Amino acid sequence: MYNELTEVDIRKMQEEIDYRMRVVRPKCVEDVATAAAFGDRSENYEYKAAKQELRRCDSRLRYLRRMIATAKVIKSDTREGVVGLFDKVELYYEDEGDTETITLMTTLREDALNGIISKESPLGRAVMGKRVGDRVLVKVNDDIQYYVQIRSITKGADDDSLPIHSF
Repeated sequence: MYNELTEVDIRKMQEEIDYRMRVVRPKCVEDVATAAAFGDRSENYEYKAAKQELRRCDSRLRYLRRMIATAKVIKSDTREGVVGLFDKVELYYEDEGDTETITLMTTLREDALNGIISKESPLGRAVMGKRVGDRVLVKVNDDIQYYVQIRSITKGADDDSLPIHSF
């Protein structure tokens, strides 16, 4: 299995790895050593908290390295008038009579609360490759589905402005 990421996604992950290795992890190791010097580790909350933070840092490093190792680099090479990665898409929700503008992004940088939708989400998968005027069925699962109509497409580019997700 691979992760579909852009060159910007990979660069941002590598920058975070570098930062964690140079700054965050050494501080965590120092905090563990300082807390261990306080004495009895079995009832030492500072020690437990420092060890937990070190484990979180190491876990994040493993996650980022695994994402990079399994990445398939993708580019936005869609034609004019067709929904693709980084595009702003104005959608009309037929059931609600509401209009919304979304931006399609990789999963690593999606932010659904701000209208930045993953291309791998049900809505993202449904509208990718469609054109203005298309009526699209968005199937969330076997029980939930709805129709949207594409009102407009504004071509976008990977501008490096969105941060990658942390956990």
